[in-house]
Amino acid sequence: MAEAGHDDSVESPAEPYYRDDLALVHHLGFAFHADDCAPGILAILAPLRQRDGLVVELGCGSGLLTRHLVDAGHRVIATDASPAMLRLARQHAAGAEDIRPLVLPDDPIPAADAIVSVGHVLSYLPDRAAVERTLVAAARALRPGGVLAIDLCDLEWARSRRDLPNLGRVSEDWAIVTRYSVPSADRFVREITTFVRTDDGSWRRDDERHDNVMFETSSIPELLGPHGVDVTLAAAFGNERLPRGLRVIIGRRRMA
Repeated sequence: MAEAGHDDSVESPAEPYYRDDLALVHHLGFAFHADDCAPGILAILAPLRQRDGLVVELGCGSGLLTRHLVDAGHRVIATDASPAMLRLARQHAAGAEDIRPLVLPDDPIPAADAIVSVGHVLSYLPDRAAVERTLVAAARALRPGGVLAIDLCDLEWARSRRDLPNLGRVSEDWAIVTRYSVPSADRFVREITTFVRTDDGSWRRDDERHDNVMFETSSIPELLGPHGVDVTLAAAFGNERLPRGLRVIIGRRRMA
């Protein structure tokens, strides 16, 4: 079960991604990515369950994938940098062994038999160097025979979205408007406005800007090979259809 004693109140000087309102809207309206990826990830991790290995999830968000992992019988430590997301995860994925703050690339990744992540979590890091540091840290955190399964935005993600129209979605109790831009070949920007209905019927507005770094994913096998992890790049974890430019990285740590 998740531990109750973690303090998520201390935030970095910069405003965190996914504050309360966007975290809630993401949980209510954007569960489909985790749901689509879960069957493929569970198939990859099936041998791990047989030996009761530990799964560490990076960027668990509100626990959408975490819940699939727990329901399949995995031992899970779920982590995220957003205090708002962690609060939601503790409500919706309470069967995890632990749900804790972890801010990449500097916080240490717990030793694990598998490290998983969906929602291009590493793309939220500030630059290519930070992505590389995190990938190497993940490789080192894997135990012999361990598995890495994550998705990451390739440079193609930005190229294919230069003329992407703005997005708007409206539900009974929330609405979201997202404006896109590609300021450079390795940057993709979302300017996100959320509206959430309050108890008195009025609407509360919040604005966030999400900067994503694009990465040449074909370089990852060469990056992680010297650290004992053999990497395969894939179009999906299983049979799901992922957005254009989103790459799946499957790594396996060699036995000692």
